[in-house]
Amino acid sequence: MIKEMVCIVCPMGCHLKIDTESLNVTGNTCPRGPVYAKEELTAPKRVITSTIRIVGGVHNRLPVKTDMSIPKELNFECMKLLNNIEVKSPIKHGEIIIENVLGTGANIIACRDM
Repeated sequence: MIKEMVCIVCPMGCHLKIDTESLNVTGNTCPRGPVYAKEELTAPKRVITSTIRIVGGVHNRLPVKTDMSIPKELNFECMKLLNNIEVKSPIKHGEIIIENVLGTGANIIACRDM
């Protein structure tokens, strides 16, 4: 069976065709396309972006994200965890808020100074 998808790794947006049995990928312009397509079919991952509560900051929410992709099936669990986190200002951009979130090896980091 052939599955089609658009690669999101770079701005080219290549239209990839993947043979789901052999995992042969065509349609890519760069070598990152086949890596993305195979991962998306076998073990999809996503970067989480969200906000958490902050006390003493200019705003009451601090933007945060994972510093690398985590397994897609952990997205809702990670968001639930972030919903219960509160930090105190000052926080620096890039500061680790949660280390090794859900045992994934990814850290939740601050996306701005506050």
